[in-house]
Amino acid sequence: MFHADEKRFMFQGMSAAHVSSYYSHTSNDETRYPQLEERLAADVCIVGGGFSGVATALSLAERGFSVVLLEAHRIGWGASGRNGGQMIAGISGEHCVERQLGEDGRRLLKDIRYLGHEIIETRIAKHAIACDLKYGWAEVAARPRHMAGLCSYIEERIKAGDGDHLEIVEASGIEAVVGSRTYHGAMIDRKSGHLHPLNLCLGEARAAAVQGVKIFERSPVVSFGGGVRPFAETAKGRVEAASIVLAGYADPALQRGALSGLVFPTGSYIVATEPLPERVSRGIIPQDLAIADSNVVLDYFRLSADRRLLFGGRANYSNRDPRDIRATLKPRMVEVFPQLRDVALDFAWGGKIDIVLSRAPAIGRLEPNVYYMQGYSGHGVNTTHIAGEVVADAIAGTMERLDTFERIRQIRLPVGQFLGSQLLALGMLYYRLRDIL
Repeated sequence: MFHADEKRFMFQGMSAAHVSSYYSHTSNDETRYPQLEERLAADVCIVGGGFSGVATALSLAERGFSVVLLEAHRIGWGASGRNGGQMIAGISGEHCVERQLGEDGRRLLKDIRYLGHEIIETRIAKHAIACDLKYGWAEVAARPRHMAGLCSYIEERIKAGDGDHLEIVEASGIEAVVGSRTYHGAMIDRKSGHLHPLNLCLGEARAAAVQGVKIFERSPVVSFGGGVRPFAETAKGRVEAASIVLAGYADPALQRGALSGLVFPTGSYIVATEPLPERVSRGIIPQDLAIADSNVVLDYFRLSADRRLLFGGRANYSNRDPRDIRATLKPRMVEVFPQLRDVALDFAWGGKIDIVLSRAPAIGRLEPNVYYMQGYSGHGVNTTHIAGEVVADAIAGTMERLDTFERIRQIRLPVGQFLGSQLLALGMLYYRLRDIL
């Protein structure tokens, strides 16, 4: 959910420290990878050490490719180590894909809906990654009118043959889902769930290194090129490879062509309470589900393995961070759960979501041997792994899924990132007012 270019933490990130969060304080892998200080050759060079890059690297290494991965800060430093930890089915922007691609789009969406889940589940089992995976996710209706949309979605999924694990909970039964009077019903997906995202990313990186991937931290790429001699260059080293992969949000200085004006970083923030007594945690989320509400500017929350409430949201589309994350989020948390009014907040952190105006992820090529993947719009845990598999397939010679993603027409703003963010903030204000009214 959060992209790595969070200005406030940029320079301290270069010192190889993760942002202070519940996740960094409970990480189970302290592996430090070296800085690139040499010239290397590989089949594939991947730029970015979040979920996108690590997932792609591991998939390629398992297929026999030699891979070098370059991360500007630390593995999982950005989005992948800060997000809400919700493993949600499908991709954002499904309606856009269906509208543009018709039956081809519907076929793609059904084919990949749980692909990311399957990849994650397989890797957790195969590589013994301890990341607190639990099943069950719910979208709760913030307004009575939102229930019609949830019911319609389930009907469509059942008609398509992949909705048997979905269920509707009416307003009368909402207390079995969430201990709050705020919501008017819910849709539960039993195949989705939640996990500790930083520990998953670190575990996948460790597995990739065992498979032979050469990982370098504190190695920001300053330039790259495709053509006859593809390369990625850092301040102290250079990698020459047959293919280059830009995995995740690209530094604005590196953006070109298809990436310009495409993605806008949007702030999102999380607080973590002190550990709650079991009777309290059971009272607020009885089934231990990950939960997100149905608003466009949404809240999302879940319980950690040690029974803390992780409560996030209040997306900031102006690209300005709040002065006090606790002061910003606590009133909303208490509005949803008044019973937590006196509970202490032990952690507060934030980062940037990569928002694409169409909401559909941007996966494609700048050149035949330069690939990119970004713009997951809040669905990153699952979608990053889908994107990694799509790009790994393409590099291995199977182009069908990548070709389909490249057919999606993305919306770009022909302005700089600052002005684009302000226009996006103005547009999202409209949706925020709709959420309220």
